[in-house]
Amino acid sequence: MSVVEQAIGDVLKPTEGKNPHAQALSALGASKGGLARAKNLSPAKRKAIARKAAISRWKLKK
Repeated sequence: MSVVEQAIGDVLKPTEGKNPHAQALSALGASKGGLARAKNLSPAKRKAIARKAAISRWKLKK
């Protein structure tokens, strides 16, 4: 088991044609980035982002 797999607690399955080392680093950063961003956003800003996403996803009217 690699150090990265130990750090994220998951076994990585490389995609064919992609660099497995780059994928491992991406998995580490992705798991931290979203949580860090959410922590720094105000509740009003999170609500606005969620509303915009829902409108886009469901093509709702404002």
